[in-house]
Amino acid sequence: MKPRVRLGRGVTLDLASGDRVVFDGTAPADVRVLSHAHADHQVGRTAGPVVCSPLTAALVETRQNRALAVADAPPNVDLLNAGHVAGSRAALVTDHDTGRRYLYTGDVCPRDRFYLEGFDPPDADVLIVETTYGTPDYRLPPTDEVVGEIHDWLDDTRDRVAVMYGYSLGRAQKLQRIAAGADRGRVFVTDTVADVNAVVEPHLDVTFDGERLDDDSDLHPGDVLVAPAGAARGSVVGRLLDRDDVVTAGFSGWAIDRSFRFRRGYDAGFPLSDHADFDELVGIVRAVDPDRVYAHHGFAEAFARHLTIEHGYETRALKRNQATLADF
Repeated sequence: MKPRVRLGRGVTLDLASGDRVVFDGTAPADVRVLSHAHADHQVGRTAGPVVCSPLTAALVETRQNRALAVADAPPNVDLLNAGHVAGSRAALVTDHDTGRRYLYTGDVCPRDRFYLEGFDPPDADVLIVETTYGTPDYRLPPTDEVVGEIHDWLDDTRDRVAVMYGYSLGRAQKLQRIAAGADRGRVFVTDTVADVNAVVEPHLDVTFDGERLDDDSDLHPGDVLVAPAGAARGSVVGRLLDRDDVVTAGFSGWAIDRSFRFRRGYDAGFPLSDHADFDELVGIVRAVDPDRVYAHHGFAEAFARHLTIEHGYETRALKRNQATLADF
């Protein structure tokens, strides 16, 4: 069988051995890998057993209120720390027939930060890489620099309640650490963030300082609330935002664009990200040094052109339901 990679209901890898591996998707598979527990990288409720980290399985069960059937990784599939969020994994797959190694990164970040270690790229013959920030416009400042700017903002707004928006899995935990290190009052979190905290803490032997927000919570100037963006629709957070002494901030790599905070309606925005930026993506490719690269999601076509023209890698941007190289 001729090996091929395609994007459809997940990223599908057909090996020369005849085995099919599906990453973060629901397409039929011999092996199904779930890279992490964010909602945009899921395997569906009827897709069968998945290979993932124990922490990812526990997070899916908590966030989706369902049991996840977990399979042991076969001998030719190695899960590697992806550095994106707690429990995230890349997958290194070896083709039994050819010995070729295929690396699927999932969402990835090579930076050590807070309680997470960054991704350490292995050698591989074929690289399948996410390209969320795959253009030179997205070169992010160092994490320490961003944290310093956030602390300055928190210091400048001590006379107000600060609402800090970030994904309930990932940035919300880091924002709690940042807020706890500032000269502020108490740190509160919404239910969804508190539920994630409770799963991550024992798995990684870490603690977060957020108190669970409820109807009886009375936030005072100086206090901080960490919440996912959708929490603004909730009654408790919604009532809080009606107050005059509240200031808001959003946190994302997209905040490198100054229009980010205006589009989202935040008072401030900071480029704190759990993804590799453009230069880090190029660095991952060069460290892996594959014969072929497949780019997917984000700025896949722009990144593929850059790798081909500037670095000489044979690179293709995956488009949904392509089946052969001739389809590129």
